[in-house]
Amino acid sequence: MSKKILINSGIREKRAAILVNDNLDNLFFERDTYERNEGSIYRGKVKDVLPGMQAAFVDIGSERNGFLHINDAYPLFNEKQRKRFSQRKLKINHVLSPGQEIMVQVTKEPIGEKGPKLTCRVSLPGRYYVFLPNENRINISRRIRDHGERGRLKNITKGLKNGNTGVIIRTNAANKEKKILKMDYNFLNSLWQRILSRYKRSKAPKLLHSDINLIHQIVRDHLGSDIDRVVIDDREDYKNLSEFAERLDPDINSRIFLYQRERPIFETYGIEQELDKLMRRKVWLKSGGHVVFDSTEALVAVDVNTGKFVGKKNLQDTVFKTNLEAAKEIARQLRLRDIGGIIIIDFIDMDIESNRNKVLEVLEQELARDRTRTSILGLTKLGLVEMTRKKVRERLSELVQKECPYCDGTGRIVAETTMAFKVIRELNSLASRENFEAILCEVHPDVAAVLIGNGGEKLNQLEKDLDKDIYIRGNNKLHREDFEVIKKGSKEELKELALPVKEGQKYRLKIEDQHSENRSAGISRYKGYIIIVEKAGDRVGQECRVKIDSVHRTYAKAELLSNS
Repeated sequence: MSKKILINSGIREKRAAILVNDNLDNLFFERDTYERNEGSIYRGKVKDVLPGMQAAFVDIGSERNGFLHINDAYPLFNEKQRKRFSQRKLKINHVLSPGQEIMVQVTKEPIGEKGPKLTCRVSLPGRYYVFLPNENRINISRRIRDHGERGRLKNITKGLKNGNTGVIIRTNAANKEKKILKMDYNFLNSLWQRILSRYKRSKAPKLLHSDINLIHQIVRDHLGSDIDRVVIDDREDYKNLSEFAERLDPDINSRIFLYQRERPIFETYGIEQELDKLMRRKVWLKSGGHVVFDSTEALVAVDVNTGKFVGKKNLQDTVFKTNLEAAKEIARQLRLRDIGGIIIIDFIDMDIESNRNKVLEVLEQELARDRTRTSILGLTKLGLVEMTRKKVRERLSELVQKECPYCDGTGRIVAETTMAFKVIRELNSLASRENFEAILCEVHPDVAAVLIGNGGEKLNQLEKDLDKDIYIRGNNKLHREDFEVIKKGSKEELKELALPVKEGQKYRLKIEDQHSENRSAGISRYKGYIIIVEKAGDRVGQECRVKIDSVHRTYAKAELLSNS
């Protein structure tokens, strides 16, 4: 079996894919518009204690307070409280009070209206150990099955362990020398001491520690002995990753390679096409059957159909083969789409009990490969499979899509941010392949706003990254998922084309909207170019005569003429 990790290190976005036999098996991404908090450690302040819920809300400095259940506050208990907790008699208001400052770690990202989920059971992942500073125990990964190796690792770890701290020995630790394991343990122990020191010096709310970036995290957590190679497409990140790997374990550095082809890495390996498929409800199976995913607030429903597959023997054989194929694909899609919560699967009805058992067995085997905790609860009386998958963050569709404004929210389209990153990837590809100084593009105005950023900040950074003059023009006639390159060429000709107005010129323009920050000003457009009209905020929908006062890269300012 061939396994590889591909890393696309783009501008403002990092993406990683794990391929098994050249098929997409897992997907990760990180954007500068999305703050990843899972694993971060804070000095927080208790805001509210809710005895009825056996929980507290803790201010960690984020937009929403974190949620801390009594089960996750265990390290704060004294001996008497631990005894009462084991008897289910302990109330959270006997442990926590408003204003109290405590150390907490984020275990689940904010989802919807809910704030992050917190714990006081701090854990620090390394390559070979997970360091548990508040728990005096040694656990070993169940994937290390050899009893002799388990004993060796436990004995080495006992000799390394400090005081009442604990560890989980990770799968990657199997067959590693003591000196390598010691390096990892000492690094984590030293990191914990630094976190403790920051905690003592700080006041809540304060970030004490955040996990490493996505690229380093992928190597630390996923580059096991079963991975043949890691291929990354950015020279600077390749260098940084190689240095990180050398510190982590010199043996893994020989498996990290720089991608140097002209064609984008995710296109070469067919990942972009797979990502497009992940946005669709219907997933086609190789046999001709299909699986449909439908999401509601309460659960995700998965429906299996034979579709075009008619089989070669009888109906039960056709149904059985379709369900077996679907079981494997459903487990894969749950990982790729990062679907969590309650999941109901409607397999095609099977009359033969052994077939039903075999399909459930295959589903369990495939789900066992998932690092996120899953649980099959069994079959309902209607023959539906009930299961759960731990919800750690927003599912993929929530991050990259939004409700469709064209059909009153009955469908979904690519979100402005996702479309902006797609445009950036295309611009990056054009800049590396073709020789030009400047480029003019048209996108939907909402996408243009994301690309330009507040005060042109994002566009300025993009120009530095690509070493090109970039002009972004909003066009209301374009669909939100469309993008057009109007012209590429010299700086002079593109400036003339992209800035269609000059100071002192007068126009009759329709005021389309109020300015988002200055409500007294109105927004208009001339040939897709934004014009901010002072004192026109109350003229939305009206045509007004204006005079251009100043012209800038992404917008012009105009005054409202008195005879409008």
